[in-house]
Amino acid sequence: VQLQASGGGLVQAGGSLRLSCAASIKSFDVYFMGWFRQAPGKEREFVAAISSKGDRKLYGDSVKGRFTISRDNAKNRVYLQMNTLKPQDTAVYYCAADLKPPSVKIATAPSEYDYWGQGTLVTVSS
Repeated sequence: VQLQASGGGLVQAGGSLRLSCAASIKSFDVYFMGWFRQAPGKEREFVAAISSKGDRKLYGDSVKGRFTISRDNAKNRVYLQMNTLKPQDTAVYYCAADLKPPSVKIATAPSEYDYWGQGTLVTVSS
């Protein structure tokens, strides 16, 4: 299993970025997918997650109303649209995959995710 995150970069406060995560997973549509971030000196933080069929989404409090997670199961991809970016959004962003039955609660703890990508750096300047 491989997860490849991309789309990070340098953006001014108030700007937008769209992250993409390409998954080399057989049966991608049975995995819940999540985005986490980690800033220097801080713990990995839950950002957003989406159920395997895309019918349920969950967001961290700090990004609600600004970020949107989506997925395209036909393309084995998950996306994170980030709007109204703030300097405190600066971090390395990771995508992760969680194999669970479709009816269970979306996980927010990093330890519950089975596979991780390498991360993509997002830097928001003030």
